[in-house]
Amino acid sequence: MIELSKTGAYYVGDGRFIEDGPEAKAALAAEGITATKEEAKNRTMAWKILSGHNKGNDPEHLNIRFDKLTSHDITYVGIIQTARASGLERFPMPYVLTNCHNSLCAVGGTINEDDHMFGLTAAQKYGGVYVPPHLAVIHEYAREMLASCGDMILGSDSHTRYGALGTMAMGEGGPELVKQLLNQTYDIRRPEVIAINLVGAPKRGVGPHDVNIALIGAVFANGYVKNKVLEFVGPGIRNLSEDYRIGIDVMTTETTCLSSIWETDEKTKEWFEIHGRPEAYKPLKPEKGAYYDGVVTIDLSTIEPMIAMPFHPSMAYTIREVNENPSEILHEVEERAKVSFGENVETHLQEKIVNGRFRVDQGIIAGCAGGGFENICEAAGILDGKDCGNGKFSLSVYPASQPIYMEIIRNGVAAKLMDAGAILKTAFCGPCFGAGDTPANNAFSIRHSTRNFPNREGSKPQNGQISYVALMDARSIAATAANQGFLTPATDFDLTAPVYAYHFDRTIYEKRVFDSHGKADPSVELQFGPNIKDWPKMQPLPENLFLKVVAEIHDPVTTTDELIPSGETSSYRSNPEKLSEFALSRKAPDYVGLAKEVRVGEQALVNGECAGKAVAGFHPIMKAARMQFPDVNRANIGIGSTIFAVKPGDGSAREQAASCQKVLGGWANIANEYATKRYRSNLINWGMLPFVIDRGELPFRKLDWLFFPGIRKAVAEKADTITGYVVKEDGTLTPFTVTLGDLTDEEREIILDGCLINYNRRSLQ
Repeated sequence: MIELSKTGAYYVGDGRFIEDGPEAKAALAAEGITATKEEAKNRTMAWKILSGHNKGNDPEHLNIRFDKLTSHDITYVGIIQTARASGLERFPMPYVLTNCHNSLCAVGGTINEDDHMFGLTAAQKYGGVYVPPHLAVIHEYAREMLASCGDMILGSDSHTRYGALGTMAMGEGGPELVKQLLNQTYDIRRPEVIAINLVGAPKRGVGPHDVNIALIGAVFANGYVKNKVLEFVGPGIRNLSEDYRIGIDVMTTETTCLSSIWETDEKTKEWFEIHGRPEAYKPLKPEKGAYYDGVVTIDLSTIEPMIAMPFHPSMAYTIREVNENPSEILHEVEERAKVSFGENVETHLQEKIVNGRFRVDQGIIAGCAGGGFENICEAAGILDGKDCGNGKFSLSVYPASQPIYMEIIRNGVAAKLMDAGAILKTAFCGPCFGAGDTPANNAFSIRHSTRNFPNREGSKPQNGQISYVALMDARSIAATAANQGFLTPATDFDLTAPVYAYHFDRTIYEKRVFDSHGKADPSVELQFGPNIKDWPKMQPLPENLFLKVVAEIHDPVTTTDELIPSGETSSYRSNPEKLSEFALSRKAPDYVGLAKEVRVGEQALVNGECAGKAVAGFHPIMKAARMQFPDVNRANIGIGSTIFAVKPGDGSAREQAASCQKVLGGWANIANEYATKRYRSNLINWGMLPFVIDRGELPFRKLDWLFFPGIRKAVAEKADTITGYVVKEDGTLTPFTVTLGDLTDEEREIILDGCLINYNRRSLQ
């Protein structure tokens, strides 16, 4: 049972709330609480941490400095390259560079290992920490070695979530880390805070991913927690191990919240002691009477084994429902496949119903969500003495760190898994983003990982491939494996698995991790490879702007995987021009070619040449605009491309979803809304206008030219609305209205300068 409150509420304690309303004051007084609502808002854990890291004077507009930063090997090269271009001399705070995404060095020849050597020399030169490939996934290392109660961590990966360890962590695009490296701040409006009230205790066989899927299903579509902080409270917390809490916390990203924080207790303290960092612990809990902008109550005892069907973590069903109605639910998946891949896509899911039962092809337990110690031990307990079979079904297990791997070898869990037919692999995020264990065409994979977006598992629709991923908890994946692929909830098993104590071996890291301890060595030369390229030069926002619409996407949500694919592009994320060739390849295959046709117009203007000669069909557009705006001329215009999407940016923090558009000459996105703050921030940091247009019939279509006269003035003077025009070759100009939403003064300056790199260069002059 999950309930969403219709109003804000005051927390009395032990899972009890008083709803905001006319009777709240008297009820609060009876509890000895006399604070005003504004005072009560300051009593949350979230506000205590945020205000402690706010370097500004305005409590409603925060300027945050983080304690630590972390990145992995498909983000840190671009971040450091951007910071170098802006004058970086040393890392001003602990910065950990992990290598858990581009670990398969056979892909792209030397490309990935070149990136790793760049990362190592950057850690040496600027004073950072370098974690070699296969040693730990980014978030497990951060939990084990970085998180501290009351701290804030910023990571260039969307699943940067350490709230269960008392750390408020956020995943953002690389430019936000660049700002921190340059001693700038993370600027946000004061976020609302939603209480996640946990009560009861989960049934045996119900794991953290079951709670995750149920929660995401309850709050994703309605936007109940979008860009808000989730604060976990309530008596149910004490019924969860620390590993279980971590397993819930990491998936809060998929709710579209901003961050998370949990009450801490003796179990948290013990976790830090086990990991050799007792000083990192301190008790956290909200003050009595803390006010929350909403309350989500989860009765853990009512959660059943869950499955998030393709193609989103919010497609939540109980496994029982799927087993009772496999044909109907698989038909729904096939219909969603047509939305993502077109009406002519071939789907064969009904063939997976064998004698009335749904049989899947693959199981994966991996990464920051599934590869934790307790998840793996629970899976081994179910598989102990069982057999995965020698047919199509396969099971792979990726421990999240080498210390976890070592411990499951020492305690015998690894042997139980291998005896059942599971394959154990090293710490690697590949199965989560399509760079490892890609299923066969039309295969169905169940995974304890973070996402199941279309083709995120590695298949390529442009080559006629399609496969499916559903999210499940490790326990039910193991139960399904024990039944050789027939979908099975873990609660169907008589679970008497032993509970294992965890012993963390810190020496595994001490022997292999490079830690500068904050000391920079300027004498170290960065080691480059042939694929590591600088960012191209980008122009400031012009006075007037012509945009050609080169993609039009009407899906309800567009993921970052669809804006720039994940797995097959990972080796090229250090090469902006090469990477941009993949932009929108899954959703709009003609996008790159169309954008390049427009980009030559901007290049012509920069060279002082006539854009009308460079871009086919632009001359009559310019002529039509000049008839109504005669002051417009070659010297005061810019030419670029734009895309329309209903709700772009769900998913990854990867900045390349925006930067690839910019590299190809993009100047704007036009959307009804943006799925996440981080994607909108990425647009802004790459100098792209985050236009918002009201829902309804669009005034323009793909291949139309749009004209925004006085756009630079409108941005600089904080215009509430901006008028654009659809320009036709016959001289017709049809007006329409867009907005830019809330922009900080710094964000406006970044857009005016053309990107964060230009802004920083100007600021340092």
